[in-house]
Amino acid sequence: MAGRRGARSGRGWDAIPPRPPRDDSPDRDSPARGRRRARSAEAADRPAEPPKSESELAREICLRQLAVRPRTRAELAKVLTRKEISEEVIAEVLDRYDEVGIIDDAAFARAWVSSRHQGRGLARRALANELRQRGVDAEVATEALETLDEDEEAATARALVDRKLRTATGTPDQVFRRLVGMLARKGYPAGVAIRAVKDTLAARDAEAAEFADQIDADAMADHEIDSSS
Repeated sequence: MAGRRGARSGRGWDAIPPRPPRDDSPDRDSPARGRRRARSAEAADRPAEPPKSESELAREICLRQLAVRPRTRAELAKVLTRKEISEEVIAEVLDRYDEVGIIDDAAFARAWVSSRHQGRGLARRALANELRQRGVDAEVATEALETLDEDEEAATARALVDRKLRTATGTPDQVFRRLVGMLARKGYPAGVAIRAVKDTLAARDAEAAEFADQIDADAMADHEIDSSS
């Protein structure tokens, strides 16, 4: 009976041998582990890359900036200064970029004038201010602005007014003042702005036409110029 009890309890001749402890760790000789060891050994054997020179860093910074949008020489110089690149290296890198045409302030100015006038309806005065903020030389900016003539500027002003007038509300006087103010903020001279709004109001309806007929554009423009002096 004792033997049977031992057999039933697993302590006798038919007892199941104990299982070895389970090894949950990954196979040390697995292919993935072997590849990792090989890569680690290769990295350890690879010589360390030498630190980049200041010129190389400057060129990388410039190319990252130019990948976003075209930049003027002054804009790039400002970024490089902020990154603590020396003045000598800044001049060296930017001179080279000028030489090969990677940066071209004249081309930048012409493209800026065309894009901002057509896209935002900006007049020459506003465009000149934007080019100055971006460090474009005054002579270069003037040449770019000469591509925009007075007739084109006046036509753009009338188109802006016509578009705004479609949804404008209020009395003719209120509408007139808002539209002239809108054109002034876009850089249009007082005379151009007042004439554009007057002409557009005259074609709107009888009340607006009567109001427009009373406007002396030249006198108002002279008054605006005197007030700003």
